[in-house]
Amino acid sequence: MNSIVIVSPRQLAWFAVSTMLAKQNAVVELLRISPLSDELAALFTKAGHSLFLVGGSVRDALLGRLGTDLDYTTDARPEEVMRLVSGWADAVWDIGIAFGTVGATKGGVTCEITTFRADSYDGVSRNPEVQFGNSIEDDLKRRDFTVNAMAVNLATKQFVDPYDGMTALSSRILDTPATPQESFGDDPLRMMRAARFTSQLGFTPAPRVVEALHEMNEQITRITPERIQVELSKLLCGANPRLGIELLVDSGLAAHVLPEVPAMRLEIDEHHQHKDVYEHSLVVLAQAIDLEEEGSEPDLVLRLAALLHDIGKPDTRRHLPGGGVSFHHHEVVGAKMARKRLRALRYSKEIIENVANLVFLHLRFHGYGKGEWTDSAVRRYVTDAGPLLSRLNKLVRADCTTRNRRKAQALQRSYDDLEARIARIAAEEDLARVRPDLDGNEIMKLLGLPPGPMVGKAWKFLKDLRLDRGPLDHDEAVAELRRWAAEQGLGGSPLPAAGEHVADGPDQVDDDRHDD
Repeated sequence: MNSIVIVSPRQLAWFAVSTMLAKQNAVVELLRISPLSDELAALFTKAGHSLFLVGGSVRDALLGRLGTDLDYTTDARPEEVMRLVSGWADAVWDIGIAFGTVGATKGGVTCEITTFRADSYDGVSRNPEVQFGNSIEDDLKRRDFTVNAMAVNLATKQFVDPYDGMTALSSRILDTPATPQESFGDDPLRMMRAARFTSQLGFTPAPRVVEALHEMNEQITRITPERIQVELSKLLCGANPRLGIELLVDSGLAAHVLPEVPAMRLEIDEHHQHKDVYEHSLVVLAQAIDLEEEGSEPDLVLRLAALLHDIGKPDTRRHLPGGGVSFHHHEVVGAKMARKRLRALRYSKEIIENVANLVFLHLRFHGYGKGEWTDSAVRRYVTDAGPLLSRLNKLVRADCTTRNRRKAQALQRSYDDLEARIARIAAEEDLARVRPDLDGNEIMKLLGLPPGPMVGKAWKFLKDLRLDRGPLDHDEAVAELRRWAAEQGLGGSPLPAAGEHVADGPDQVDDDRHDD
């Protein structure tokens, strides 16, 4: 784009009240993509077709956050789009061609070019009857929100905004081009997107959008778990996921997609006082985010664990005589609940296990007290956490929401002390790879055992010994194994002389399979 973007009179009013910096940022972002977009537009214009930058790309350009994934729309049919870009792009794919979308890459930029759409929906599933349109205005009307219903005609450099998305963008309001009932009825996943944009962009849903969310939340059950999971993950990885979670809960959507979260809003009476578990969990989520490394990608596992760490409390709440409430073993119940919910949302096995383990372990630190743990207990804490140790440390720090400054400072000192002890012991021992002082082959050789369960029991005994006492020298480890074997009624080969190491035999056993 070598000329200034032309806007309609209605848009001029917006520009007039915007700051000069905001205008400059918007123009800079739009100009930044001009070489590639101008090339692409020239191809389509020469073939007698129009081409528009559209949707989220225009929104993000105006917000100064445009990336390298660009969305375009055109009156050309998909087969013609394929023909036009095939000789221009570095790579082309047609995986979405049935829905009118052709993908291409050029110079490190990904382009998705979609033919104007004028779909109709059956009101039962979310699958549209794909119909191609001939009007940019009609195409924009079928989009989810007005801030995503703006376009730039790349041939004429005109801004197209029939649904006043620019005003909504400047006011940070989330509204729909059609009525919210029509929009959400066409595609209920848009209700989840409303919560996601609230988290990602800090937008406030218009009153009529909020009303429609309350009226139509049950329709989210028409959407597959996989699609819901994607939107939930994007919401949680947004800049302010609390806003998105609150919208899900308050609108009733969470009751269908993540019911364990609104269930944490436990009734509190004057006789049985405890923290508001729901509010506490939102604070922990925010504090966990603050502990993420600056400049790093959002940690979905940590954020899920922070949100879900207390979901076992409603099922374990017990009123105590004389007042007070207990939640015994809520971490055990919560870990099971987290696994069940995340499986239902089709998260990967790795994410499910990591989140569930963090929920299970999040109370372990609170046995540390004032540093009474032995080095053995510290080793077990590290070993049980394994690769989740850094996340677990962040979670337990974030789990402090007391308003008592003295108590909070004492807890922070305890966290600091534990992490210092972990660092000291790790420097002395290889805590990241705690293994018995004898491997499986040595155990079989010393005790005259074939591969089998008894080797695993011996291996576990030696690992527990290693955790309790730290590294043992070889002779001491052999003596302890002999002593254990005698207690088990096992024989074995003669004890090697002091300082004599048992030669490694063939690789008959995988040590890791005996790990607990």
